[in-house]
Amino acid sequence: MLDLEVVPERSLGNEQWEFALGMPLAQAISILQKHCRIIKNVQVLYSEQTPLSHDLILNLTQDGIKLLFDAWNQRLKVIEVYDLSKVKLKYCAVSSHSGVHFNSQAIAPTIEQIDQSFGATHPGVYNAAEQLFHLNFRGLSFSFQLDSWNEAPKYEPNFAHGLASLQIPHGATVKRMYIYTGNNLQDTKAPAMPLACFLGNVYAECVDVLRDGTGPLGLKLRLLTAGCGPGVMADAKVRALERNIYFGDSCQDVLSALGSPHKVFYKSEDKMKIHSPSPHKQVPSKCNDYFFNYFTLGVDILFDSTTHLVKKFVLHTNYPGHYNFNIYHRCDFKIPLVIKKDGAEAPGEDCTLSSYSKIQEMLGHPMEKPVVLHRSSSANNTNPFGSTFCFGLQRMIFEVMQNNHIASVTLYGAPRPSSHTRAEASAH
Repeated sequence: MLDLEVVPERSLGNEQWEFALGMPLAQAISILQKHCRIIKNVQVLYSEQTPLSHDLILNLTQDGIKLLFDAWNQRLKVIEVYDLSKVKLKYCAVSSHSGVHFNSQAIAPTIEQIDQSFGATHPGVYNAAEQLFHLNFRGLSFSFQLDSWNEAPKYEPNFAHGLASLQIPHGATVKRMYIYTGNNLQDTKAPAMPLACFLGNVYAECVDVLRDGTGPLGLKLRLLTAGCGPGVMADAKVRALERNIYFGDSCQDVLSALGSPHKVFYKSEDKMKIHSPSPHKQVPSKCNDYFFNYFTLGVDILFDSTTHLVKKFVLHTNYPGHYNFNIYHRCDFKIPLVIKKDGAEAPGEDCTLSSYSKIQEMLGHPMEKPVVLHRSSSANNTNPFGSTFCFGLQRMIFEVMQNNHIASVTLYGAPRPSSHTRAEASAH
């Protein structure tokens, strides 16, 4: 049984690990994977057809805990303990090493125990539909089950001087507990990522695609980082900075702007080569193009193996139900587009495509049929999530899931002139 400390408006955890509000989804999953021998039977719950309409939930079924992540930014919004019989809970306002249990096998989480541990608060709220009595502290709420009560609790707020004055039967126990930010559970939002979650990484707050009339030119990234180093964490603050990366930039340019990638991946094959105009005429390269994978930015950058210059960007949305889910953090990108929906004579419509857009609503029906992409690993050829569809538009390829949400966007630079064209240009 897990023995955890409750920190209102902040976290639930112990000395080895902690689920902190504002924590990215990937970090929470990493904790669960690292402690898989202790924390077992974890479910991932999400809406398959409308993934942005409901929170993304990690359900720790063995421990009676749910971690609710905001569907848009994928940061931890609410921590819910829905079965207090499966976990030990303690609270202390001074030191995490001397917390006093208010819930364990020997201590029932009664209204008296909550009063003793957390002190007085405002009068609670009775929800007749749920038959639950909600007792709210800042960043912390307790729900008491009223099934066995003969009538709803009666109290006069003007004469209430603490929990004892509320007419609640002795021994009423907590059914659920919630940790969140602010005073209202219904209106709470996922807070900004806490400093403790940066761990020396750089994160992208937003990514704007720079483009001209013909297609994309590069990326403008607004980055967030925390100062790190020996002895400075106490004074560390989140710093925001902007960096621009363009097609044709060198490896050194990218490293100077973004730092070292989390991984370098060398392409072994090009499955899309068959769709190029003359695939049989392309001379096989002796070297392989390679990617810089920036997982916390949600961005891949492809370099040409010969020139070592940027030739492609890949932006990932990290939707659940996609084959690459949880490899990348979500890239919150924005792409300015001019769409002509009513024919070539009609003026273009300015719009912005984001990582949350439904591709069909924004672009109408592309002229060409999509390319069907079936992802699978070499060791296991099964893909439980099914195929995705790739649409081409203005030097961009949109990988679209079956629910019409964008899984990734691949950006290509302007085609380089052939040797014959370069020779003619140099002659003039």
